[in-house]
Amino acid sequence: MPSVAIRHVEPYSDEWLQQPISYVQRVIDVLGSEVAGWWEGPCDPRDATLKLADGSALVWDEESGWRLGTLVSGGPGLRSELAGVRYLGHGLLPRPERVPSALGDARAGVGASSAWRPCYRSHRNCRDGFDVALDFYCRLVDA
Repeated sequence: MPSVAIRHVEPYSDEWLQQPISYVQRVIDVLGSEVAGWWEGPCDPRDATLKLADGSALVWDEESGWRLGTLVSGGPGLRSELAGVRYLGHGLLPRPERVPSALGDARAGVGASSAWRPCYRSHRNCRDGFDVALDFYCRLVDA
């Protein structure tokens, strides 16, 4: 029987801080020209903001997943503040290929989207296995 090694990344290491970028980059690749620009936010929780071509913004964080809204403030290294927020649903790390349809649902206010913030996990639970899920996307980029 083959053994399976699960690799955990040390919390707050450079590798850990960079883990979400591979996942976010996959989503950006799928959204294509709809993304006008993006930046990483701060840590605790780790997040990233995508400015969309229509003027809205899509923010991902490691506690509640993706949310859509109008960018009020934010920038590289800063927490993005949105108005008129709708959470996309489909979990904390929906497959990148599912994000465009979830984004469409959030824009229309239908489907699994919600104005209520889900909390899938706390960023304080550094050893809950979430890094293993993010590592999957890191390995896709490295392959």
